[in-house]
Amino acid sequence: MTDRPQDITTPHPQAQAPVIEDPDALPEVILRPVAVVHSPYRNHFATPRQPGTTQPDDRHDAWIILCHGLQNLARDLRGFDRIWVLFHFNYARGWKHTVVPPRDTVPRGLFATRCPHRPNPIGLSCVRLLNVVGRKLLIRDHDLLHGTPVFDIKPYLPYADAWPTAQAGWVDSLETPGPDHRWR
Repeated sequence: MTDRPQDITTPHPQAQAPVIEDPDALPEVILRPVAVVHSPYRNHFATPRQPGTTQPDDRHDAWIILCHGLQNLARDLRGFDRIWVLFHFNYARGWKHTVVPPRDTVPRGLFATRCPHRPNPIGLSCVRLLNVVGRKLLIRDHDLLHGTPVFDIKPYLPYADAWPTAQAGWVDSLETPGPDHRWR
């Protein structure tokens, strides 16, 4: 008797696991940081509201320091101009359903803003990558505070990540640059 190849129409056993469709029944997820940010920004008042919104100079550069043993994860990042950094807003405290964003006077639903105070304080910034030295990534044009835990890093791909003609909802109707309510 010869061994028969597995029937390719039989689904993989894991594919038959039940799917949880109720968001309130999903299990808790635990994330472990892969890096920490060493930044000249020590409080949120001195930090740009968005990456790339200040004059670029080396006084504002920062280092992302990977955990020991993870240096090979950054091995092929050289040559990318920008990277996405997924991080924890570890200085944020609490959240509200609506917030008044910068340059606006109207309370907006939290998910229609980039406020750091969120149910899950997770941030995403596209920063300029200047250099990779072992387990250290030198970045510029960032909005990251010193001590920020980093969950993940991904390369920025212009063909997949840039949508210059995309509409920006209520933001499209604001004055540019507009006042920042933080300083009123």
